Amino acid sequence: MKLMDGNKKFVVRDPKKAHLFYIPFSSLKLRNALHEPNFASQKDLENHLKNYVDTVARKYRFWNRTKGADHFFVACHDWAIRFTRNNLGSCIRVLCNSNIARGFKIGKDVSLPVTYIRSGENPSKDLGGIHPSKRPILAFFAGGMHGYVRPILLQYWNNREPDMKIFGPMPRDIEGKARYREFMKSSRYCICAKGYEVHTPRVVESIYYECVPVIISDNYVPPFFDVLNWEAFALFILEKDIPNLRGILLSIPEEKYTVMQQRLKIVQQYFVWRKIPEKYDLFHMILHSVWYNRVLQVKP
Repeated sequence: MKLMDGNKKFVVRDPKKAHLFYIPFSSLKLRNALHEPNFASQKDLENHLKNYVDTVARKYRFWNRTKGADHFFVACHDWAIRFTRNNLGSCIRVLCNSNIARGFKIGKDVSLPVTYIRSGENPSKDLGGIHPSKRPILAFFAGGMHGYVRPILLQYWNNREPDMKIFGPMPRDIEGKARYREFMKSSRYCICAKGYEVHTPRVVESIYYECVPVIISDNYVPPFFDVLNWEAFALFILEKDIPNLRGILLSIPEEKYTVMQQRLKIVQQYFVWRKIPEKYDLFHMILHSVWYNRVLQVKP
């Protein structure tokens, strides 16, 4: 919000000149505000959201012009996709949970990259990793046992092969996080297995550390797919193929792996968040996706 508001290239003061309208919204803050004795159910959340939309519609005539089709909001909570589908379903929804089986609509909704802001002042710090020819680990994963996919991953590959470093949760202290990064920097492939929902920050982390992402998350729509060819630098493996994971990775020719790894360095710039935005960075890419979906909707 701050970066948009401070950039004259994106914000106009005359609403008649606007192509899109941003709706300030936080699914997490809404839940925290209403999680009181009198507001306990999802229905209460939806009703509160309806009142919010009704207020916007009464106060600003631009909502009624398109029924909200030229409005957009951002929501990264798992359940935002579910309880916005009715009251904000006509909007462009920028969602982390880009699950087409749960109602994510390609061509209208936008897949938001899930990532931590590493360092706004020095975003390039610690990017990259060991040269691809010297990475000793074939595949790496570490994380909590959320959902049904990750337990299956550990069942087949935990302590099975020396070049498959597949773990449960690692310590989240300074030493644990440093060890996690070193595993990524030393691995050829980083397993990005879904948790409770389809999205995981490991996808962007893999790109940061130039470890080819292996996305195991059926129904997941990756961010910026409208301009990026994800299959050129990432692998998509069906959940049912987890038992064959090592064989699939070993069957990839060295030349293909090298090219994919090199392409990670090219796309890396699109996933970096800067305190002062630069062309093609994460801030610009997200807004481009929103604009692009709006262009698709107004085509005759």
